[in-house]
Amino acid sequence: MTQLSTIEKLEILADAAKYDASCASSGTSKKNSIGGKGIGSTEGMGICHAYAPDGRCISLLKVLLTNHCIFDCHYCINRKSSDVRRARFTPQEVADLTLSFYRRNYIEGLFLSSGIIKSSNHTMEQLMETARILREEHDFRGYIHLKTIPEADPELVYQAGLYADRVSINVELPTDAGLTRLAPDKDARQIEGAMGEVKSSIIENKDARKRFKNAPRFAPAGQSTQMIVGADSASDADIVGKASRLYDGFGLRRVYYSAFSPIPDASAVLPLKRPPLIREHRLYQSDWLMRFYGYSSREVMQATGTDGMLPLDIDPKLAWALNFRENFPLDVNRAPREMLLRVPGLGVRAVNRIIAARRHHLLRLDDVAKLTVSIAKVRPFLVAADWRPTMLTDRADLRSLLAPRQEQLELFVA
Repeated sequence: MTQLSTIEKLEILADAAKYDASCASSGTSKKNSIGGKGIGSTEGMGICHAYAPDGRCISLLKVLLTNHCIFDCHYCINRKSSDVRRARFTPQEVADLTLSFYRRNYIEGLFLSSGIIKSSNHTMEQLMETARILREEHDFRGYIHLKTIPEADPELVYQAGLYADRVSINVELPTDAGLTRLAPDKDARQIEGAMGEVKSSIIENKDARKRFKNAPRFAPAGQSTQMIVGADSASDADIVGKASRLYDGFGLRRVYYSAFSPIPDASAVLPLKRPPLIREHRLYQSDWLMRFYGYSSREVMQATGTDGMLPLDIDPKLAWALNFRENFPLDVNRAPREMLLRVPGLGVRAVNRIIAARRHHLLRLDDVAKLTVSIAKVRPFLVAADWRPTMLTDRADLRSLLAPRQEQLELFVA
């Protein structure tokens, strides 16, 4: 067997890691410094962007420890029966790569996952050892995100959390039936049990740090998960409901959504085409409604059609407003903050500006226009000192008037 070079391994294992949405690829290209000198780059295999707990955008080395796997999940390109090039790093090799990239100012941290090799415990030990080498032998202070193995011994996961800033366990699919059908080696109860263990460890660690200043930190950036969209028959309502239960039950920082992508030599049980990318985007928008706009999962589901799917032509916030037109228009000078957040076209920042400005004078429509990105989407749903949308909210063609012809993929507006 031909021995692969480090670069060849990186090419294989960074490409294999791209299917994990918990750390999205930057897709960025920047020019070199004058004369080819200078430090920092957003290019190169395995480089992705993520957000730190304080909101900073950081670059991470995103890679798998190995794409060998003893599991045979139908949707995974690295499944046991897949005919792909295989490679494997040792924990020391990943640590060396991370330090090398870090010293060149390419990255600020590491995102590490892996296929299951030998056993879940062995794999978890290898992931943990990588982080241990970085933290203990090299005093690495950069950001580390470790994918943990739900089937592994909880003590191993706990040790990993002492080294990592964030840990994550993928639920993979939104329904138990979908997981049983497409990932027969995985168990939904086991996955949620592992997430519960992590939640308990985070809570206990926070309590310990209140009492003992020198108590070690456990996953200070919390835990996250990922769901694959479009690999099974789950509706958007199923996905939103699952995400809500995960947030409420396990205190997750983020649920990531990854549109299913057809893979070579795919199983016959998988769809032939990937779902529209806009569907993934609508799910992210619905996620933001629950996390930042005060919507319950039930209210987000009220934006779906009879088939349980979010509309693709308009965002879920607008869909909800059109379904509940009796709540509008709202008086921009008197409506409470929680209701102004329901106005299509008003983001959190714009609502905060409006509330601050109306303390000093009555707001006219022109004032609102200065505080938000686009007044066109807002006008049908607001009353201002000089504006009342007479009969506008009741127009049967309001949806077509407000649906963008070519929408930019934005999570929210200012």
